[in-house]
Amino acid sequence: MQPVNSDLQSPNDNLQSREAEIVQEPSKPSFQSASITFVKEDKVVFATQGANLRLKAIENNIDLYTFKGKMMNCGGYGQCGTCIIEVVEGMESLSPRTDVENRKLKKKPETYRLACQALVNGPVSVKTKP
Repeated sequence: MQPVNSDLQSPNDNLQSREAEIVQEPSKPSFQSASITFVKEDKVVFATQGANLRLKAIENNIDLYTFKGKMMNCGGYGQCGTCIIEVVEGMESLSPRTDVENRKLKKKPETYRLACQALVNGPVSVKTKP
């Protein structure tokens, strides 16, 4: 017969202590959405936070481009400047202007953005083709 060591735990004791450590499951991140109101089109679109404004417009059949822009747009890379929108409300809910926007829009009002460069983080209202 072997001596009993009081420092040793049985496998059941280990399992019970592990169960006691699991007090609460980590909370799952909550879904955050942002609304985009297209004023001229009288349409509200919902997007996840961080969504690209140009992509959400295209996905929802919102026409961002003038005739010239339809023929010569760069596909969302910020090179052509044809996806200009005017932010009517909620400028603070968009990502800051990029260097590309500052160059392309230097003679335009501060409320003008390139839809392809703007990420939506909250409610915003915009006018297309200002």
